[in-house]
Amino acid sequence: MLGRMRGNMKDNFVLIGMPGAGKSTVGVVLAKKLGFSFVDSDLVIQEKYGKLLHELIEENGVEGFWKIENDVNASLALHKCVIATGGSAIYGAEAMEHLREIGTVIYLKLPYEEVEERLGDLNARGVTLQPGQTLHDLYEERIPLYEKYAHVTIDCAGKMLRQIVSEIAEKKA
Repeated sequence: MLGRMRGNMKDNFVLIGMPGAGKSTVGVVLAKKLGFSFVDSDLVIQEKYGKLLHELIEENGVEGFWKIENDVNASLALHKCVIATGGSAIYGAEAMEHLREIGTVIYLKLPYEEVEERLGDLNARGVTLQPGQTLHDLYEERIPLYEKYAHVTIDCAGKMLRQIVSEIAEKKA
């Protein structure tokens, strides 16, 4: 699954956005609809290191985790895949440039209130908060980065899963 791409094809979809935006859920359904494979980069990280995300964050610190995430995402060589990234993937410039080269980067945009409502325990989810940083601070910090790297922004506010998947499928790489 993480094998070499044939040629320099830009035939993947890369989903970015805040934790709770639905990247994994949308990704699985979109992959089925398109007949693509699905890869959750958080699971690739956990598999490679044999640890849960929050354990890696505890052991390596937030910035150490971002380096791990950047290295893993920058090494993905995929073909006809929907890739759901971790919410903090946008802190890895090398990885984001790589992902933009191999696919169409789609930002699943949600208003802050919906993000807050969907998230439970931030630490258990492996959300990388700096000491003293609130979820709202994190949201405000990340929005410009999601917008910077996205080829396409999908406004997911109040939309059903099938609507979001249909909107993305219309933009097939």
